[in-house]
Order: sequence, then structure tokens, then C-alpha cells
Amino acid sequence: MMPADNATHRARLRTRAGSPALKFVRDLVVIVVIAILISALLKTFVVRSFYIPSSSMENTLLVNDRIIVNELVPNLIPIEHGDVVVFTDPGNWLPPQQPVPLNLLSAIDAALTAVGLSTGDSNNHLIKRVIGLPGETVVCCTSTGQLTIDDVPIGEPYIQVPDAQSRATKSPFAVTVPDGKLWVMGDNRYNSADSAFHYLNGSLEGGFVPISSVVGRAVVVSWPAKHWGWLGNYPEPFTPTGH
Repeated sequence: MMPADNATHRARLRTRAGSPALKFVRDLVVIVVIAILISALLKTFVVRSFYIPSSSMENTLLVNDRIIVNELVPNLIPIEHGDVVVFTDPGNWLPPQQPVPLNLLSAIDAALTAVGLSTGDSNNHLIKRVIGLPGETVVCCTSTGQLTIDDVPIGEPYIQVPDAQSRATKSPFAVTVPDGKLWVMGDNRYNSADSAFHYLNGSLEGGFVPISSVVGRAVVVSWPAKHWGWLGNYPEPFTPTGH
């Protein structure tokens, strides 16, 4: 009986020796699944990533910068003047999107985008800075080229305009922002298809962006590393008397 007992004992030892490897694989799978679930939840409710496809926000944001967006804005945290917000197309601001070819790479990218690990849907969104809130009258421009909000001139240290220009945007306008809407503008004022551009080109929406279209507020440039930094909303220009 002893030889049989020894064989059984050795078999048990081999099984036990294999257990750590099996446990490691099992634990690794569980960790990956949990990480994906957490990432998906974060992307759905808290934060998500986008990349910058155009130059309309230079020099604040450069083409191909990656940004992190706080999705608690505007549902839990109100939008403020100067916020850089990501929003869905409010009405023909973007050209028709070309169909994405159906292949393995596009399927993988779509899956990673769905759980917040890729930025495959960035081309379906826009990013601009909030200038006018509901009920405010925004006018361009004063004799010194500044925008005014409810007749109060604002300084805008973040904007980029051609050296030969002194106005904060190309063409004059005067608008009052409707309830539930925003007036948004790119920091690269003379090269941005923003509220002013669409208003002056006869947009059916009047150039206004519904607050309901806002996905969130951009808070961090996450990539490339040399561009890393927090995105401020420059409250000082928007806090004169009466604001």
C-alpha cells in the first residue's frame, strides 16, 4: 500500500504546484475585467478622453493634443464663463462624417472607445470656450477691439489673433443668449468655426449651443507629456462689477 500512497501524494503535490500559476491567470483575468468595467463606468459618468483634431483652440490646445474631460459638468457642476467645453454637434457645425471601414482595427478601436481607453469618437465632437451664458448679451466689439458681456468689456489673455488685427473676432455681432444655450468661441479667433462664425453665416440655431449638448469641461492636457497642464477658465476677465 505504501507505493500507491506515495504516488497519490506526489500527484497531489504536482496539482498544488500548478495552483499558483492557475491562480495568477485567474486573478489577472479578474483584474483586467474589473479595470475595464471601472474604465467604462468612469467614461460614462465621470471622465473621458478626447483628442484635438483642429487648430481652432490654439495656442491653448494644439492639434493632436489629448485632453481629459470632466463629465460632471454640466449635470452636477454648473458651466462657468471661460470653461473649455466639449459638445456634440448642435446642428451642421461639422461636415458629414465618412463611414468608418469595418475591419478588425476599427472594431477594436470602437470597443476601446466604448470603455474609455481610446478616443475614436473625437471627430464627432467640438471643443470651444464658453463666452456667453443664458440671458447675457455678447457684442463685438469696443473701440479697442474687446468683446463685451452686458456692456462690460472683457480682457481675453488666451486668444490668438493675427498680428495685423486688433479685434477679438473677425466681424461685428450683437447677440443675446437664449435660455438653455451658450455662446462659445475658439481661442484661435480668426480660424474657428464657432458661435460667431455660424451666427454670421445664418445658422438655424443662431450659432448657439444647447447646454444639453455639452459632454463636459476639459480640465487637463494629458498628452503629449510636454503639453501636460491644467486648463484654466480665466475667471478674472469675467468677473467685473455686475458679473
